[in-house]
Amino acid sequence: MTSARNHALLTLCRWFGGLAVAAGISGCALPDEAFRNYAGAKRLDEWTGVLGALSGSSVRRAESAGQIPLYNGAVSMNVPTQSSSINNIARLFAGMDGGGLSNVRGSSAWASHKIRMDHLWATHQNAHRAPLQTWAASEIGDVQGANALFYPFSGPDFLFASAICPSAETYVLVGLEPAEPLPRLESLSQAEIERGLYGLHNSVSTIMTSSYFITTEMKNDLVATRFRGVLPIILAFMARTGHSIESVDTVRLDGAGNVTLAGSSGNTGLMIRCRNGFGGSKRVFYFRQDLSNGGGAGPLLNYVSRLGRIPAFMKSASYLMHENGFSSIRDFILRHSSVIVQDPSGIPYREFNRQGWELNLYGNHRGTLSIFSGCQQPDLTAAYSSGRHPVKPLNFGIGYLMNPETTCLMVGRPARR
Repeated sequence: MTSARNHALLTLCRWFGGLAVAAGISGCALPDEAFRNYAGAKRLDEWTGVLGALSGSSVRRAESAGQIPLYNGAVSMNVPTQSSSINNIARLFAGMDGGGLSNVRGSSAWASHKIRMDHLWATHQNAHRAPLQTWAASEIGDVQGANALFYPFSGPDFLFASAICPSAETYVLVGLEPAEPLPRLESLSQAEIERGLYGLHNSVSTIMTSSYFITTEMKNDLVATRFRGVLPIILAFMARTGHSIESVDTVRLDGAGNVTLAGSSGNTGLMIRCRNGFGGSKRVFYFRQDLSNGGGAGPLLNYVSRLGRIPAFMKSASYLMHENGFSSIRDFILRHSSVIVQDPSGIPYREFNRQGWELNLYGNHRGTLSIFSGCQQPDLTAAYSSGRHPVKPLNFGIGYLMNPETTCLMVGRPARR
């Protein structure tokens, strides 16, 4: 962001007071319906200047006067406009203690939910998060300290995004799952609360224990109860990773990649502002977007381009970029990324070689799961023993390959010229 834009944003803030796996684990194919058609939303012209400033590095939220919500996203998603209330909801979804919402917290369903989520978090922390953070701090310091992260095919996985790139001010997550309004929690019956919390637990259990979503199962869980869509999952992950939520807004992208506010009829994504445990401001974008060549991802890629050359992270991406139908997103990532951290389900090994990238390999590669039998990479397997790239061991599994003896991580950087 230029100094002029920084100054403009600061002026605005003072003036006002001061947001899958993108496919199921079924093979290397585009999912059923890629959600390509979105209803148009009327642009809120009076906020163009404010939202234009959001393309830069500042994440400060302007506050409204009185009780009137500054952003309509909170209203359209049925989210409280006060950050303390949003935090209470996030902590409730995460199975963590907090204030308010006595009708939910006082139920036996929530007590059981807390026990289940505590167990899941302990398992995830020991098996995945702590080892990944230790590895990342040692091997990818440039990613750890980056200002932004692009995570295509992520679904609502803020969990791994925050571990791989803890210093980012901006996260861009992309999936096919919808973002739906929260229910009015005070109006739910005890049976609805119980089903909702159990469904939320089921939605996050696989990624927290095995490091990936099974999208077909998550899709069913996300529509089976009153806690629908990706928002409860993202909020729960934020709370468990020590973040406090400040605001939730619905957004969409115009053709040039500008973030604009959107009502419930026109949103294609979420923008969630939060702070980490050290007070650092962040904004997390979640965009519901088909990333195939015919999916209309141009506005999204325009937005990511405006963030500059930033790291990209890919995990459990269903080997989609091994297919010609996903060549555009594959080529975009190779052209625009400062670093690529991925498991073998991301960009094929051959493409890094073709474009002259420097690679560091971690773990081992002996092939992939049988359900992806058409996406084997014998050249990658051979690379581990050829001496062509530096190879280091891993003591944890990640993505589809959970056995540390057969797991694989690849870190690529453009060749120095």
